[in-house]
Amino acid sequence: MSPRTGRLWKACVAVAVLAAALPASPVAAKPRGGPQMERLDRGLVAAATSEGVFLSWRLLANEATGSSATGLTGANFGVYRDGRRIATVTDSTNFLDRDGTATSRYRVSGSRTVTPWAANHTELPLQKPADGPAYTYSANDLSVGDVDGDGRYEYIVKWDPSNSKDVSQVGYTGPVYIDTYRADGRLLHRIDLGVNIRAGAHYTQFLVYDFDGDGRSEMMLKTAPGTKTIRDGRERYITTPGHAPTEDHRLSAAGYHEHVVRMFLGWHRHPEVVAGRWPATLEQAFGITPQYQYPLSRADAEKLTDYFMDVYAPSRSARNNLRAFEGFIVDGPEYLTVFEGATGRELQTIEYKPGRHDDGLMWGDYAMPRIEPGNRVDRFLAGVAYLDGRHPSAVFARGYYTRTTLVSYRWTGRKLVEDWYVDSGWTPMTNPFNDSPHGRDGTSAQYGKLTTQGFHSLSAADVDGDGRQEIVYGGATIDDDGDLLYSSFGALPTGERARLGHGDAMHVTDIDPDRPGLEIFTVHEGGTSAPYGMAMRDAKTGEVLFGTYSGRDTGRGMIGDVLPGTRGIESWASMPGGSEALGLHSATGEVLTGTIPGTNASIRWAADLTTQIVNGAQDVTPTIDDWTRGRLLTADGTLTNNGTKGNPGLVADVLGDWREELLVRTADSSAIRIYLSTEVTGHKLYTLMHDPQYRVEVARQQTTYNQPSYPSFYLASDTDWSKVPLNVRTR
Repeated sequence: MSPRTGRLWKACVAVAVLAAALPASPVAAKPRGGPQMERLDRGLVAAATSEGVFLSWRLLANEATGSSATGLTGANFGVYRDGRRIATVTDSTNFLDRDGTATSRYRVSGSRTVTPWAANHTELPLQKPADGPAYTYSANDLSVGDVDGDGRYEYIVKWDPSNSKDVSQVGYTGPVYIDTYRADGRLLHRIDLGVNIRAGAHYTQFLVYDFDGDGRSEMMLKTAPGTKTIRDGRERYITTPGHAPTEDHRLSAAGYHEHVVRMFLGWHRHPEVVAGRWPATLEQAFGITPQYQYPLSRADAEKLTDYFMDVYAPSRSARNNLRAFEGFIVDGPEYLTVFEGATGRELQTIEYKPGRHDDGLMWGDYAMPRIEPGNRVDRFLAGVAYLDGRHPSAVFARGYYTRTTLVSYRWTGRKLVEDWYVDSGWTPMTNPFNDSPHGRDGTSAQYGKLTTQGFHSLSAADVDGDGRQEIVYGGATIDDDGDLLYSSFGALPTGERARLGHGDAMHVTDIDPDRPGLEIFTVHEGGTSAPYGMAMRDAKTGEVLFGTYSGRDTGRGMIGDVLPGTRGIESWASMPGGSEALGLHSATGEVLTGTIPGTNASIRWAADLTTQIVNGAQDVTPTIDDWTRGRLLTADGTLTNNGTKGNPGLVADVLGDWREELLVRTADSSAIRIYLSTEVTGHKLYTLMHDPQYRVEVARQQTTYNQPSYPSFYLASDTDWSKVPLNVRTR
């Protein structure tokens, strides 16, 4: 066993051995020195097919004892139909019963008894919230967690109103709801985030995880006055000392005008002005003739506000219409709340760290030609990570274009305890109304180079092989102790060095099996100022292994084993709209073809360990497509989410064997449809949910621009099973 495999082996999970012939009761997976993972039952599911009844179930991580040419070994399974043993399965965790019927009752060793689905999918019925006067609701992002400790997942569903907004878009939104359902469709509780949390992909990142190791998942997310839990017809607001739940901090257009007036009245007192880093007068900032005395009178502040909105802002960009600015929340309290997963009961509420500070003035929201108050300041991310190698921490982030911050917390079961706090410091500007603060170091000596490197997602992975997970924050990586591990740079065509910079899509796993450690594949939207449109780099060092300069916003990218005859996992990227591709690349950077698969989402669906693509966006029916075999599934009557991004509600290994299920909403959002791959596989692998990296990736999959979940090891059609990490057993 290599040193790296040994370290991974020690870092992996274990769960107690289940009795071979009795219905499973979940047992905590809490190995010596390794991550504490979920208790899961056998996860048996049966589905009727044209060839018989297909059965699929979980191998638990501690049950794997070794490897063979086709998979892992350990834990043989008896298969029972109507109480009679019909087979023994040793080389996989699935079985096709050609003699099964719709009324057959099945169990395998250590499972509950199940009856077959009528097809390759089942539906989780939903209770759709009442539509508002100017919006309707649809089910959006999903997550899973075992909230009651029975070893089976519950389903957490976010409801988005049809008027949800990007942070750069003006207008009011309806409230966001988050529901928790049992698999039978019973609604356990609903969280109404209230009017002070705006609806949109960048605002609400909800983490569902067993943070304290008691076998039951909690939920953590950003809250505000008015957030409440609704359970069994009763409502309970979160604790907001000094603030009433009826407070409404949304700005009207008139309210924003007054907000700017007050900002201008205090211009002479602003610390950046006092320190001489910003213009002493607003006339200097706007490049007009001096004409007012400071401190400004209210009348003069109103005149300058009118000039700013009606003359200066439109002169910067025709898209600037600040008279129409409304619906944003730029002041008022912000909180982080821990909720009990089973009941929605508030367990603790603290102030969100860091606070917004202002409406985006110091974040650069007024500095670029497109003036966008409330934009860069309200970019939120969240994820889960085993920072100490054993216990899960919640990581919440604010900002990634200019000032960049992250904070991590442990939940003890009673209170949140801060692990560390990362802050790049402000990005210096000479004029907050006319500057270009992107790509500039923050004021922090330790974290200054973190600015402009963040993406619309993050990942947690053990990039240095020490058994503890790091936070991959786009073009930079934060070490498990909160230090900046590295910030990656590259050379522009001019020879100038620049950050890899911000992008939309990021993928972290073992992409090249012939290199030690993990790799990171990213695409970048910096255009001419970005060294690469797409880049592959070493996850441990941040060194770029190969990349392609595009000179354009490269908005989409994906990885997957789509060519099983090619060594390693392929990667590809495209320009906005997918009209122009950068080519399909091998794991070592060779361009294999000029055409590429889709970039919306991927799924491990096939029996041969290759990767498939989920296509379909907006009103197009979702499909699962194989790059060589063609269409494998058409999910009639369902839709994906998030417009052109075409995200399923969730793609994760929530049932059955190691393959992923596709979870999408029905067209009317009356249900979540869960699709199961019924292709018989001869490969045996423990559930991906018992790989620490994959599990935390599932927890963060709902974050902003949903990204696929990846395991900590090389998983493809040519997997060397002897290198798949095994787990220590519990005492």
